[in-house]
Amino acid sequence: MSVNPEKNQSDFIQFALEAKVLSFGEFKTKAGRLSPYFFNAGLFNDGAQLGKLGEFYAHALLGSNIDFDMLFGPAYKGITLAASTAIALARSGRNTPFAYNRKEVKDH
Repeated sequence: MSVNPEKNQSDFIQFALEAKVLSFGEFKTKAGRLSPYFFNAGLFNDGAQLGKLGEFYAHALLGSNIDFDMLFGPAYKGITLAASTAIALARSGRNTPFAYNRKEVKDH
């Protein structure tokens, strides 16, 4: 899985724009700051988009030369990001485990 990092970045931005996940305008963040863009990852909401998203993350991770042996997906949206990235990595020959946390305590 060898991808030019700059091409991966520009392809990802194009993908996010086409999926209407990345918007430009004036947005107020939860912290009260103004932002010229908004990224709504929740709009990656089908299998094809999620699979492609995992490929982008896997390409970026492998291209970073970061030494890793596990992926972590924080609850809630991070879980699907870690899982889809792990699938893309496995398809490229790099089978990698993933873990996630819970926001709520298990009561059973």
